[in-house]
Amino acid sequence: MARKNFHHPFQPYDIQQTFMEAVYDCIEEGKVGIFESPTGTGKSLSLICGSLTWLREHKRKEFDEAIASVQLDDDEPDWMVAHATEERRQQARGMRADFEARLDAVRQLEQKIRDRNANGEPPAKRRKQNDDAISGHDADDEQFVLDDYESDDEKQQQRKGGSDYSSETTKLMEKLGMLPQASDDQHAEDEQDELKIFFCSRTHSQLSQFVGELKRVKLPPGLPPPESGAQDALEEVKQLTLGSRKNLCINPKVARLASQTAINERCVELQQPKTPADQKCPYLPKKEDQHLVLDFRDHALASIRDIEDLAAVGKKLQICPYYASRPAIGPAEIVTLPYPLLLQKSAREALGISLKGHVVIIDEAHNLINAVEGIYSAQITEVQLTRARESLMIYLQKFRNRLKGANRIASGGSIAAGSLLAGKAVDQVNLTKVVRYINDSKLARKVEGYVAHVKEAEQKGKTSNNTGDTPTLTHVQNFLMCLMNPSKEGRFFFTKDENIVAIRYLLLDPSEHFRSVVEDARAVILVGGTMSPMDEYKQQLFPYLSSVQALSCGHLIPPSNLLVRTIESDGDGALEFSFKARSNSASAIRVGRALLGLAPHVKGGLVVFFPSYGYLEQVTNIWREQSTTERLQKLKPIFADRRNASAEDTFKAYSEATRSSSTGAILLSVIGGKLSEGINFSDDLGRCVLVVGLPFPNLETPEWKAKMQYIDEKAVARGETKGKASREHAENVCMRSVNQAIGRVIRHKDDWASILLMDSRYGQERVKGKLPNWIKESLPNNTSASQSVEGVVRDVAAFFASRAR
Repeated sequence: MARKNFHHPFQPYDIQQTFMEAVYDCIEEGKVGIFESPTGTGKSLSLICGSLTWLREHKRKEFDEAIASVQLDDDEPDWMVAHATEERRQQARGMRADFEARLDAVRQLEQKIRDRNANGEPPAKRRKQNDDAISGHDADDEQFVLDDYESDDEKQQQRKGGSDYSSETTKLMEKLGMLPQASDDQHAEDEQDELKIFFCSRTHSQLSQFVGELKRVKLPPGLPPPESGAQDALEEVKQLTLGSRKNLCINPKVARLASQTAINERCVELQQPKTPADQKCPYLPKKEDQHLVLDFRDHALASIRDIEDLAAVGKKLQICPYYASRPAIGPAEIVTLPYPLLLQKSAREALGISLKGHVVIIDEAHNLINAVEGIYSAQITEVQLTRARESLMIYLQKFRNRLKGANRIASGGSIAAGSLLAGKAVDQVNLTKVVRYINDSKLARKVEGYVAHVKEAEQKGKTSNNTGDTPTLTHVQNFLMCLMNPSKEGRFFFTKDENIVAIRYLLLDPSEHFRSVVEDARAVILVGGTMSPMDEYKQQLFPYLSSVQALSCGHLIPPSNLLVRTIESDGDGALEFSFKARSNSASAIRVGRALLGLAPHVKGGLVVFFPSYGYLEQVTNIWREQSTTERLQKLKPIFADRRNASAEDTFKAYSEATRSSSTGAILLSVIGGKLSEGINFSDDLGRCVLVVGLPFPNLETPEWKAKMQYIDEKAVARGETKGKASREHAENVCMRSVNQAIGRVIRHKDDWASILLMDSRYGQERVKGKLPNWIKESLPNNTSASQSVEGVVRDVAAFFASRAR
């Protein structure tokens, strides 16, 4: 059977073909999928080719079905039906061709500009930036008066859509999402909504790498070619990158503010009706600038761009890319955006993003659970609450008589920290209205600005340091939003550190907040280089789904390029590095003895991961006392990650020593530490990685006790044995950290390394089952010899000797 053509720019390997087929099938069947593809296996290209091939093929299928469904009178002859169908097909293609022609014209214009610049010709003059008009706050108190707030006024203006095309063809193109829906009740921002893929990753840096891979791919068009069987035509992918104001603001006096919150609120302030015209942001799209908005849309979609490219387009056209990018969301085929803009419902709504019927792909998804929990958790300190109350009192004394009734009622009174969760006044507070009031009235920035203004005046002109900070009331607002979550999903914790009391809300159940994404999207795919153990995502994110598609790919490297061993014993017996066992100095001595045996045979970098910074410090102290450090230094130079040291400097020194020394070097690091994730230990930087112990979290903290109790309560309600689910969760968290660390050493198809897991518990089938398949498959059919320090040293020596030949 012929392999499906996914238009991969290279001849795909078998595992890449399997991966693309799995992505295609998952989207076609509308499932949730969890895919693991090790770094160095071309994960990004496989994702792009598998998903976009499905997208283009699905568009063609929908188009053909829509054309075939056109109704004519029953008594029309066949030739008339065929003619009408073909005419409608040509009209639809013509509409699409008009849009593609505009984008092509933009591409040609940009190429001419690049050619001109390459030839040394001066660039065309741009509209002068009126920076002087973008001033800061005047010293007038008027600027600090709250914006009007009407509690029940939540109506939005609407306008009708429209089309210049024939009604039949217009309906067809609307059905396919290629034209705006022309209904009377449509919002102005609701434009055409082509079927698309939302691709999400943690950082803009990772998204930029993805965009670079996207530029390699060439695909057939989304509509059938004019002539049957024609295959030569290609259509550029229409991609859009979304970001926050912090990433896209081109107003210099706003963009330089210190915090995301300050930028957001200053931007909104400059748009208020009462802001003088000469102080409004000159880049904000206005009615008379609609031609610029359309130009920006076409420029944004004409080429594949990352976030910096998009900001540059805004500067070139002198229009705000943050707002002007919104009309480009509808016609885009793939939208790239960072975690917060996709995972937070309010952020999606602010950008006008609807996931309904679209495909969602989340890359680097091993952090997804923590990301969702982090977005919906919050903390506030007693100091912040006190400062917020004092600021409100200062503000109220000045503006009491100028506040409208709704403003006075909403902001009156204060609630002490102990009363936030209990007390007879709580049931009289509508938290939804309080939060919306703070938003609509700009209370946080107004109060903070006025207090800073007063202090500046008191200090006789000295500049306040608070103008760019996140307002204290914003912390209160974020915490109040957490109070609105159902109590069963989270817990509140009180902490006291150096006499600073803090209240923390911790989300315990991320599944409900992620559920809106799953229910809206056609398909959701979680993908990462290390996703094992996958059951964790099913339990934490999709407990309500009966089935989830899972795939763990192998690696491109041949089996001979990888040695994996568990070290379960030495001459003194079984090795175990549980928290209790680590307190014994003998455990540190046994690790040092094993390293002294391994180090002479490892050519290149030897990376050792410890369960915690505390244990690493304990071990190195004992090694110095026992002269183990001195003996190791004679074999290889040693570098260690420290709590307060620069990870960048440590890694740089280790890298230079590894590459310049014939013996390589040793790096002592920590699982989950600064040198365990996001670090590339490719080639000689990581020829051997040794993991000491299993890095279980501290299950005695109040947060972990609450989490474990919550998991067990849900499991018991499902009929499971108490304690089993929470133990499984702790093991999953532990092994996910281990897998992230050991996945750092094989980074491409020609790389090779040895992976050693030092603890007798790694011999348990339950623990080994949580390793990625490509690592698990490299474990030997264990014999007692291959599990001991002595046996593993012999295996490592033979492995490196074979690489030297």
